[in-house]
Amino acid sequence: MNLEALKNQPRLLLKATLEPQLGHLFQPTGFPDLGAATFKAIGKDGTTRSMLLVESHQSMGNNFEKVCWDEATGKLVTELEGLPYVESTLPDGTKTNTILEAHRLNSPYIVNSAEFAEIEKAIGFEKNKPFDRRKLASALMKYDPSSLLHGIFLEKVGGVVRLPRSLTSFIEAEDVNPVAFGGVKLDRIQPESTGDKTPYGKAKDGYGNVPHHIEDFTGSIYAYFNLDLALLRGLGLSDGSPDLLVWLAFFKVRKFLSEGLNLRSRCQLQLVSIETVGALKGRFELPELETIVPELKRHIQGAAALFSKSPLPVKYDQKLAAKRSKAKDKAKDDGGDGADTAGEDISAT
Repeated sequence: MNLEALKNQPRLLLKATLEPQLGHLFQPTGFPDLGAATFKAIGKDGTTRSMLLVESHQSMGNNFEKVCWDEATGKLVTELEGLPYVESTLPDGTKTNTILEAHRLNSPYIVNSAEFAEIEKAIGFEKNKPFDRRKLASALMKYDPSSLLHGIFLEKVGGVVRLPRSLTSFIEAEDVNPVAFGGVKLDRIQPESTGDKTPYGKAKDGYGNVPHHIEDFTGSIYAYFNLDLALLRGLGLSDGSPDLLVWLAFFKVRKFLSEGLNLRSRCQLQLVSIETVGALKGRFELPELETIVPELKRHIQGAAALFSKSPLPVKYDQKLAAKRSKAKDKAKDDGGDGADTAGEDISAT
């Protein structure tokens, strides 16, 4: 399968219809101090619809990375074998990497290593000079191609060293209705948690029966995906690299829709259908995984000369981290924001 239909198109837009695996209720994203993200959408005819954010852009980026990682083996899934990433070893021997870290290459556990100097050199940032974004794109392709899809802000290198997401996604629900119910944490030994003479302790320490409020929702659930093809072409990468990233994006979307829809204990969804919307509607359909995987493997093998060792090992250095933090604090005290201090030569000792 070729990507001819995508040639010269600015973006690929997809809409997936989802539903709960069982029943009708689902649990949205939210925080204890905010609750569910409900809002009103106003149509072109002036009518309003009750809406709900089910999964945010940020969470979807994490979900896309999660389906690329095999927790059982502690490695990339076999379909992505050969794709580079950076792995950091902490002082106690614990390991983390750019696939799992929220800020990818900008993770403090990766930046604060002597080996990061190699990556920083490849990025080519020089303070008080125009920054060539093509060097950043080339460095990301070499060390962590997923950052080219999910975006990165390497503020520890320089305030202008950033790329926006080229693959964005979110899940929302339409025509929603809240379903309020409750639950209780039962304590079969000491149900009472108030008063002065509780034999074991108070509710704040986990004792006693604790009733609580729960609010789930019903509604029509849709996942949206936007692959910015123009952005990928504009990065100035070598021939074939943009196509590799497109196939990698296809893989992440399809893998998420097939394996990643268990979002929360009360939000386990399944795919009903997926369609192309926008300018490419009727002209392109997202391939199935059995088509995507061999194409992706072929492109990974074809780009091997562009890649670093995978994984590239680095060692977190606490002394270097302390020096960087001290330099950043000094820059703030001197009237700056400290954003570019990591781009200075602060050697580990």
